[in-house]
Amino acid sequence: MKKKLTAFIVLYLVFSVPVAIQAEEKNTWEDEIIYFIMIDRFNNGDASNDFEVDINDPAAYHGGDFQGIIDKLDYIKEMGFTAIWLTPIVKNEPKGYHGYWTEDFYEVEEHFGTLEEFKTLVEKAHEKDIKIILDLVVNHTGYQHPWLNDSEKQDWFHEEQSIISWDNQKNVEDGRLAGLPDLAQENPETRKYLLDMAKWWIEETDIDGYRLDTVKHVPKDFWEEFSQEVKSVKEDFFLIGEVWHSDPTYVADYAKTGIDSFVDYPFFNEATRIFSKPDQQIGKFMDGIWKRNVSLYENPYILGNFIDNHDNKRFTRLVIEKDQEPVSRLRQALTYMYTAPGIPIIYYGTEIAMDGGNDPDNRRMMEFEDHELTTYISKLADIRNKHSALTSGDVELVYDQNGMTVFKRSSEGEQLLVAINNTTEEQTITLSHEVLEEGHELQALLGEESVTGQSDGYTFTIPSEKSEIYQIKSGNEQTIALPWMIAGATVILVAGVIFILLRKKR
Repeated sequence: MKKKLTAFIVLYLVFSVPVAIQAEEKNTWEDEIIYFIMIDRFNNGDASNDFEVDINDPAAYHGGDFQGIIDKLDYIKEMGFTAIWLTPIVKNEPKGYHGYWTEDFYEVEEHFGTLEEFKTLVEKAHEKDIKIILDLVVNHTGYQHPWLNDSEKQDWFHEEQSIISWDNQKNVEDGRLAGLPDLAQENPETRKYLLDMAKWWIEETDIDGYRLDTVKHVPKDFWEEFSQEVKSVKEDFFLIGEVWHSDPTYVADYAKTGIDSFVDYPFFNEATRIFSKPDQQIGKFMDGIWKRNVSLYENPYILGNFIDNHDNKRFTRLVIEKDQEPVSRLRQALTYMYTAPGIPIIYYGTEIAMDGGNDPDNRRMMEFEDHELTTYISKLADIRNKHSALTSGDVELVYDQNGMTVFKRSSEGEQLLVAINNTTEEQTITLSHEVLEEGHELQALLGEESVTGQSDGYTFTIPSEKSEIYQIKSGNEQTIALPWMIAGATVILVAGVIFILLRKKR
């Protein structure tokens, strides 16, 4: 019996210890890839809540709901997404299909489903290791909120005034954005209500984060208390804020409030300009963005990089307006987003090169189809998930000429080269041994052609408007790995022999 027990223990250690070690590894938010869904415009999974739906009216409900998202979780998972950001789910006033015209902060919008159905969505997403980030609005209510007619809540709002000067911070915080009634967070009752509400949704539904709407329109001292309160409920709760501003210093100043991350509008402004047409220089932009973010943020790896969202023309439309072909331009932009520091955020429909002008045209109903970009996104996600250098590694620009850019991502134990040909011509370049020392092989991860170093360096060719990601392999890596492989094989062999001998002695 002892011998059998010993054999069992040996086998258990051989096969379970590596699994246990792997299980202990805990993903941090820089490892995530976020899929952004406007609930009403994604997928109609439950026709029973389709009242007041008019798919021909861009300002009306189109039928998307929680069940529709549940039905497409595998679709989202297969593209490599690890988190979903949803537009607000609270009850909205008529025509509030987008979720930003709140009628009741504690009720679920009936067009989307019930609270129980939302909990089911969160539960099923978690079963697939997908986190849920909920959009939250605390700056304003809808135009017809019941509090406006409540005599006891008149001081819950700021006086009616427009935002006249965007350089006047008090006016930005107290004025009505698009005419929406502006909440007075300095009122203790209003503040307590909003804080209690934010904590309630976490406790009730087990969501993983908030995307905070209109951050710059709310005082910083509110966000300081907000950050502390929500994280008292769930310590690893993620806060990603929207500070819609082109000045990176202005955006970064809100990080002092305890908000973890931001959708990076300065990144968006430059990335859409550079990638919407060929022959634009990437390297200077990339190098500048990285050095800037390192100086401004404690953790620049968790900033949200995006080229599409629900408030701006779709990237495809920007490309079409410049007489370019959208798929090739999207492919380049996506390659950069998945290999540059930061969390990639993909707006639903970008994976099929969905077109759309200004709001609400950029919020069309999703069409599910086989598309080359869907496959490409899946491949990029797979590469990113397998290589920590792409999520938390250092960045070094090694080549940047005439629209052709090569940069290196390095972390402990691995190095990758990202080569982006942002031109309409094939580009052949040679990286000298001063840039990359001898004795390496560049293993292609997107394609199949690897590169071996020659006497003058490493020469590779990238077709027009294409990219490649190379893993830098060293001969030493194989030498170092071999003893571990032999040791592992030996342990398995010995365990197998013991098991066989014991069976013979029965």
